[in-house]
Amino acid sequence: MLITSRPLWAAETNCYVLGKDAGGPALIIDAPPDPEGVLALLAQHRFIPAAVLLTHGHVDHMGGAGSLARQNGVAVHVHPDDDFLTLAPEVQLRSLFGMVPEGDFAPPERLISLVDGQLLNLAGIALEVLHTPGHTPGHCCFHLAKEGILFSGDQLFAGSIGRTDLPGGSYPQLMASMAAKVVTLPPETRVLPGHGPATTLATELRTNPFLEELR
Repeated sequence: MLITSRPLWAAETNCYVLGKDAGGPALIIDAPPDPEGVLALLAQHRFIPAAVLLTHGHVDHMGGAGSLARQNGVAVHVHPDDDFLTLAPEVQLRSLFGMVPEGDFAPPERLISLVDGQLLNLAGIALEVLHTPGHTPGHCCFHLAKEGILFSGDQLFAGSIGRTDLPGGSYPQLMASMAAKVVTLPPETRVLPGHGPATTLATELRTNPFLEELR
């Protein structure tokens, strides 16, 4: 498994590109509104985009998904409970900046709904969809069981968790999701979050103050 990543855009959102072989098809997990940055990640291993998977609909994670999908003829996979966000990136941008910056922020045209517990096989990569509402109603994590990797989006960070004070957020819901879907994974699971450095579930169970009640 080849994984490239870097923080992109103003929010330093981690975009992940993963594929089995250089020059082959690849998945893009979260697409910040930084097309050059995403293309640079693809170019590192000459990857060919096969699909875009969104952990949730906040603009720093999906603002580039529409243009990326249109340019490469691929679909965008996201949970429908986040449609109120995914389909309105310009509304989010106006809320953040009071204006819409220059660029292509049009929402994706081809959306495929993610379903909790769904097993996907895309670009030769098998992953499970874990619906983990709380940060947003449709937030999802992506678990690669064979590789022992969890793409946690804004559910779990190194030393922290996702904020729940934005529209659709719920702290009780996020913690319920954490208890049911995340801390039950093998402790050696490598956690690749939407912001900040990678960690492991064992480390977070031991040191993350927000998980103390779940230990």
